[in-house]
Amino acid sequence: MSQPAIPVKPAGKTWRDINQERKALKRKRNEEKIIKRVKREAQEKELEEKVKEEVNREKKYSEISTVSIAVPGSILENAQSAELRTYLAGQIARAACVFCVDEVIVYDDIGDKIDTKKSKLDDADGVKVARKSCVQLARILQYLECPQYLRKHFFPLHKDLEFAGLLNPLDAPHHLRTSNDFRFREGITMNKKVKPGRGSQVNVGLMQDVSTDKLLNPGIRVTVKLFPVAEGSKKLKGKIVSLATPRAETGVYWGYTVRIANSLGQIFSQCPYKNGYDLTIGTSDRGKSIDELPNQGLKYNHTLIVFGGLHGIETALECDEQLKVDEASLLFDQYVNVLPNQGSRTIRTEEAILVALSGLRPKLKANNEPMVFQESASLPSSSIFKAKAESQKVTSDGVDLSRFD
Repeated sequence: MSQPAIPVKPAGKTWRDINQERKALKRKRNEEKIIKRVKREAQEKELEEKVKEEVNREKKYSEISTVSIAVPGSILENAQSAELRTYLAGQIARAACVFCVDEVIVYDDIGDKIDTKKSKLDDADGVKVARKSCVQLARILQYLECPQYLRKHFFPLHKDLEFAGLLNPLDAPHHLRTSNDFRFREGITMNKKVKPGRGSQVNVGLMQDVSTDKLLNPGIRVTVKLFPVAEGSKKLKGKIVSLATPRAETGVYWGYTVRIANSLGQIFSQCPYKNGYDLTIGTSDRGKSIDELPNQGLKYNHTLIVFGGLHGIETALECDEQLKVDEASLLFDQYVNVLPNQGSRTIRTEEAILVALSGLRPKLKANNEPMVFQESASLPSSSIFKAKAESQKVTSDGVDLSRFD
């Protein structure tokens, strides 16, 4: 049986010196542990503060006042040909873009009383099954709102889009060309391998993809905030942000979202905003004159303007079995006639949208109005790519760029 090794005293050192060295080494290790723990706690605290700041920023952005319009899908059924149906949808998209509408709701104002074909569409709430005319209108609205360089990824060949090439382009600010320099761009996450700990590569319509901070499934549409290009670097780097961020930070209009409602009631019950619409406006020739509303008298955080179809909102109410209301005017805070003393017996819905949004513009007062876009050009343009970053590793937002390398 072997005996345990007896420690040998180094030559020229006493046991007292050896013990002091051991204690000093132990003390040094403890100090290093304390320093590491303090650094780790400081990093965790800094990360928590950044997360808290990001949450507060996102909350602030989500509180920006918005305008939503609800349009019946049945108006397409009144068009005489496929070309006219497509053009009608294009007129609605143009009106929504011109007046900076944030949300377009396509609702079924007929319901199941008349048996018609159903169709499917991906909207903000997932895959929706709805009346065919509603789905076609929603699909064309989505197609026109999508930047041109992304359409081939999200819109395969479809019968509903057969004549979409005839439509006038929206020419919205987020429909950026390759030559346009702007700090935000819409993109699609690509199916490319990335190193562990790195974010997705995103196609934003430039000559090269952008390295981002989040790893997402491929094929998702995202909004990317681009960082300034560091000196001596050719890589594009960015951060994935919410859809509301571009307008909140720059004031530039960033398009609309599309939602389908299978009834008049679902317009209200499926509202994407936390506290719902705080100002609802119904349009009808039976309502009070829009001239009676005071200027800047309608204050709102999230306003909703509902338009009727061929037979008005009253018919849509009759077809909704869930709503137990006798009069359509009781559904809304304001029930207005947007064009008193009209010269025609009827005002078409696409005409009513333009008239109503024009007439209500001086009447509405946003509680949290987005800032005014300062750049004078009609298309966003900035020198963000020309300017060199002051630091190659850290942006003005405090984002460490080394994680993207």
